[in-house]
Amino acid sequence: MMSDKTDYTSDIASLYQELGVRKEVLEFGREIEAGLKERFAAIDETAEYNQLKVIQAMQKNQVSEGSFHYASGYGYNDAGRDTLEDVYASVFHTESALVRPQITCGTHALAIALSANLRPGDELLSPVGKPYDTLEEVIGIRPSKGSLAEYGVSYSQVELLEDGTFDYENIRKAIHEKTKMVTIQRSKGYQTRPSFSVKQIGELIHFVKDIRPDIICMVDNCYGEFVETIEPSDLGADLVVGSLIKNPGGGLAPIGGYITGRKDLIDACGYRLTSPGLGKEVGASLGVMQSFYQGLFLAPTVTAGALKGAVFAANIYERLGYPVIPDGRESRHDIIQAVTFGKPEGVIAFCKGIQSAAPVDSFVTPIPWAMPGYDSDVIMAAGAFVQGSSIELSADGPIKPPYAVYFQGGLTWPHARLGILMSLEYLVREGVVDLC
Repeated sequence: MMSDKTDYTSDIASLYQELGVRKEVLEFGREIEAGLKERFAAIDETAEYNQLKVIQAMQKNQVSEGSFHYASGYGYNDAGRDTLEDVYASVFHTESALVRPQITCGTHALAIALSANLRPGDELLSPVGKPYDTLEEVIGIRPSKGSLAEYGVSYSQVELLEDGTFDYENIRKAIHEKTKMVTIQRSKGYQTRPSFSVKQIGELIHFVKDIRPDIICMVDNCYGEFVETIEPSDLGADLVVGSLIKNPGGGLAPIGGYITGRKDLIDACGYRLTSPGLGKEVGASLGVMQSFYQGLFLAPTVTAGALKGAVFAANIYERLGYPVIPDGRESRHDIIQAVTFGKPEGVIAFCKGIQSAAPVDSFVTPIPWAMPGYDSDVIMAAGAFVQGSSIELSADGPIKPPYAVYFQGGLTWPHARLGILMSLEYLVREGVVDLC
């Protein structure tokens, strides 16, 4: 039995060393963490608000034990599935929602929302610069079978200003009679720009709607759910889209995505996901409902743990002199932390450290590879219970200038802490960082 706090602290330090974190790295991390108490308290307060919001939505829609029952076949009258979609609509304060295991990932959810609501001759506008790499082929920026471009949907984009803010003058010029939808990516993707706050997104939506109220405003909300107390749908987004193996799945959802928003637009998404004439009426939940409900219930606190890890990483690497986005003091709008090393060795060593801290496949060494959907080799570190789940501890980055790594996730704050310390340990081992 532990005799006192000193023994307890000593035992934790011993465990860190057994896991491979040297004393100097642990002490450096503890020095950084000591200055983050107020920041962490604010994150916990946001999590408490969002936790109550989710519970209220579940109670309002009368979630019951029967909501978890297995449904197969066509899925007609799948009460658990339908209730979950009502819960999502309540959480996001929208008219309707589509939440399905048949949506394979965030890119798939975005592709459904786009193709369901755009028609030949329409134009899609991105006022936030280039979208995330995997969406390029959906749109047709990079030619791909089945892209929107093949169906006669055109695309234009307006680059951000040098300071990372919206270029309102050129956005106004880019909107014309064919502009049907505006797509806004909340998170940075593989870019070194700031992520956008819900308030900033709301201001952009208001600007667009003042020009043309009929333009559909869609927000790619991946990595942003529950980071703030409001979501883009609270400030005018017509469609909000995301993945269940990121924040809202709470680490328990084994697959899935969500689209929430205006009822007519969601109905169109249902017809695109299944078939015209069938829509949301079919698509059995196949036994995943308890994971979907329980994951959503846990999502606010899981997201808080990931946020603490991101803030910790920002402060560590900023102290070491590396460019970080966001910096150690900025407000957070997603769970992603970018660190620019300027050389591939830094990205690779960082990812090796994250992989070594995983509960699954910790013995595996990540290497860069030609991952489908990307225009360069990509390295990914993730020893996850759900394959590819980036709400779990993970890091990745393209092996191309400026050689930045993107860290996210951690189902618990202690695991996120271990991951960051191990990333630093590997950078020290491989001579990229010198703590002396």
